[in-house]
Amino acid sequence: MLQDSLTLYKLIVLYMLDRVAFPLTAAQVSDYVLGKEYTSFLTLQQVFSELADAGLVSSETLHNRTYLTVTEEGRETLNFFRNRIIKDIRQDIDTYIRENEYTLRNEFSILARYDKAASGEYEARLTAKDRGISLVDLTLSVPDKETAAAICDNWQKKNQQIYQYLVQELF
Repeated sequence: MLQDSLTLYKLIVLYMLDRVAFPLTAAQVSDYVLGKEYTSFLTLQQVFSELADAGLVSSETLHNRTYLTVTEEGRETLNFFRNRIIKDIRQDIDTYIRENEYTLRNEFSILARYDKAASGEYEARLTAKDRGISLVDLTLSVPDKETAAAICDNWQKKNQQIYQYLVQELF
């Protein structure tokens, strides 16, 4: 019984990743799965690990976010076992993704991180992408970690206004 449940959770994760044209973060998948109370946090972490170990999902961690993408082998597996996910769950996932696509995509498309530079200052790297095309890629050097963190937080909140301002001023 436990193995059947794990298989279902794996298929749900594969289905979610297959329904979007961009990576989802582990947190985004977790929010959905845990919000529906399908399973526990620890079981879901096991699912992520087993999917990655089997090569069905690829993962990349960038500054505290783990991005998940279904692999071609994962798609093939999903296509073979898709009917094991009941129709209501598939429809619910489709509705969730349709209603939250902008928010889900924004977390992948709007990136902000900071690193300590060799000079001792910090560099805040700000990126905005749309469908994989870089719209803005900006690096700001600042004197301390707190300023770099604040810049990254503000980029997450105000990226649209900043992009519009840059376009207006530069074109």
